[in-house]
Amino acid sequence: MKHLLKTLLIGSAFTLTMLSQAVAQTKVVIGHFGDPVPYKALIANGALEKATGWTIEWRQFASGAEVNAAMASGGIQISEIGSTPLSAGLSSGLDYQMISVGKVIDSSEALVTRNGSGIEKPADLKGKKIAVPIGSTAHFSLLGALKMYDLTEKDVTVMGMSPSEIAAAWAQNAIDAAFVWVPVQTKLRENGKVMVTAGAVAKTGFSTFNAWVATNKFAAANRAGLVNFLKAMNEINGDYMKNKAAWNADSEKIKAVAASVGVTPAAVVPMLDGTTYPDGDLNMSAAWMAGGAATTIKSTADFLKGAGRISAAADSYTKFVNAEFAKAAAGK
Repeated sequence: MKHLLKTLLIGSAFTLTMLSQAVAQTKVVIGHFGDPVPYKALIANGALEKATGWTIEWRQFASGAEVNAAMASGGIQISEIGSTPLSAGLSSGLDYQMISVGKVIDSSEALVTRNGSGIEKPADLKGKKIAVPIGSTAHFSLLGALKMYDLTEKDVTVMGMSPSEIAAAWAQNAIDAAFVWVPVQTKLRENGKVMVTAGAVAKTGFSTFNAWVATNKFAAANRAGLVNFLKAMNEINGDYMKNKAAWNADSEKIKAVAASVGVTPAAVVPMLDGTTYPDGDLNMSAAWMAGGAATTIKSTADFLKGAGRISAAADSYTKFVNAEFAKAAAGK
């Protein structure tokens, strides 16, 4: 009996050890975009893996529509996603929840008109070819810009393209304008000029942001990891927003971000400046996780439904915005 008990105890201890190692080494596939953001500085040094205990595989997407497809197929557990595809995904019943705001978009997304296109004022957009990633925050901002200029989609030719396709078409003078984000937007401005930014369009009722989302199943089973993940995001975002001068071309953080995006450190500095990156306090403010995010998602969904982009909009999106993790990460 004693031998049997000892064997059982040893076996149990071994099992618990293996389980704890499995938990500590959980593989998590996280979606992200190719734009420069402060948290990219945490990827190279493995800081997020240390904070969460996860083995992370980063998967880059060209648009939020691709993120929704990956979420639907079960290919990723967490991802950054724009507010427009987020609204569409939640409206279609995708099984995920918003857990935090990643960034608030301003000049990092903009409508750029090509030199030589004949576009000097908003009215000149009529009849022109405008490229944009369909279903993205930039697309939503473009629709808002057209409304602001008393134009509709019928007045222009909207061409759905990925950022890389936009860059190629721009080089061939195949498009007249594009609404897109950095770093591609920065490249376009070498032979063009900004007509309007997403931040300016937001003031007319077309606010856009990027959210962090997690599948409902993953969120339910990984509370501690998600809280630590968001803590790390809050810290790096807060460091950037409070110490922008230190985030210069010579800083290691900027160099890490630049390496992840494939541009020079000097180019990254102005790219980061066109966005607000929330820390814990801003995340948990009334404007965002404490109510505002759900309101923005609702207004976005209503507009998309009215424009025929989605078939239905929920009465409220509050149930899809889970502030539990962001609140814990902010120490609230």
